Amino acid sequence: MTTTRHRTEPQLEVSAQAEPLPDPQRNAGMPLNMDWVSKVQVNLSAVERRAATLSTRRTVKKEWQAAWLLRAITCIDLTTLAGDDTPGNVLRLCAKARQPVRQDILHSLGADDINLKVGAVCVYHNLVAFAVEALRGSDIPVAAVSTGFPAGQNPLEQKLGEIGASVKAGATEIDIVISRAHVLTGNWQALYDEVRAFREACGEAHMKTILATHELATLRNVGKASLVCMMAGADFIKTSTGKEPVNATLPVGLVMVRAIRDYYEQTGYKVGFKPAGGIRTAKQALDWLILMKEELGNEWLNNTLFRLGASGLLSDIERQLSYFVTGHYAAAHHNPMV
Repeated sequence: MTTTRHRTEPQLEVSAQAEPLPDPQRNAGMPLNMDWVSKVQVNLSAVERRAATLSTRRTVKKEWQAAWLLRAITCIDLTTLAGDDTPGNVLRLCAKARQPVRQDILHSLGADDINLKVGAVCVYHNLVAFAVEALRGSDIPVAAVSTGFPAGQNPLEQKLGEIGASVKAGATEIDIVISRAHVLTGNWQALYDEVRAFREACGEAHMKTILATHELATLRNVGKASLVCMMAGADFIKTSTGKEPVNATLPVGLVMVRAIRDYYEQTGYKVGFKPAGGIRTAKQALDWLILMKEELGNEWLNNTLFRLGASGLLSDIERQLSYFVTGHYAAAHHNPMV
């Protein structure tokens, strides 16, 4: 770990819009290895010190910031998970997913031809069909939250039925929630079996596994749960539901991405990472991108292995891009979310 304190401009080494990449070999999982799980340790003070450097040691300014923000847009899971969601809301969200930034801003950035779009649209199961139809022909996947989201307290058979119904409706990504009780009671075999069953129910749909980290009590539990879920076949591990009092934080993210790195070094499988909840500003998006670059490298700086779960983030990114182009901040109604 570097301790250099000088500020630098971290280079993406790739264009703002990622070139189409072949999907990495999908994580097949492995048998539960309790020897490995039991050895997980987390030094809380060291994690907090390292996380604190991410937003202070590096800065990204001017054209580099614009490029990084365009990349961040391609990694957003544009989300609406509210009680008052309607088909109309979802249709407007999907229109924004197709055209996330005003064309005049893209023109001024010289980015007319990059086919900018978000990573996915994430909705409740009952709205999957509307999103699938609205996004037809765009290659933007539809993700559905499932398995008793957000609390995960439904019976297992009902959870499996939810996954099957969302896949049948056209969802190609499923965001499942784990049973936090398995983690809190140390029943790692039960957690493994549950997530393995979810993976089998997903079939070809990619599975993002929500740990709900604020409800797991300790960072060591977060590290262990991350590892067990990857052993069970998770394609992504995700911090939060967005409904918890505390959602995505950099210390939690650091523990999870280092678990991803350890798993990759041991198995050769690249597992994706998705922080979600509370990510509302362009500055926060840059912090998460820097975390991924420094801990996992450029291979993870694309939407096949990194997503940002957010609803309001896109508005602030568009606002910052407008400032870069015009020198002043646009009024809110110039870049509405939907």
